[in-house]
Amino acid sequence: MAIEKDLLDLLVCPKCKGEIVLETSGDALRCDACRLLYAIEDEIPVMLVDEAKAF
Repeated sequence: MAIEKDLLDLLVCPKCKGEIVLETSGDALRCDACRLLYAIEDEIPVMLVDEAKAF
């Protein structure tokens, strides 16, 4: 089950407060401004800058 659109519309990047988008694979959220990926684990986005991976 993917993240619901309503939740995705509310989430922003914790670093820059910019828009995030769901990766096509469905396993991460991407901030193009910061070039960071936030993992989704057990259908819960891990929105911690220290846990994010650069792309």
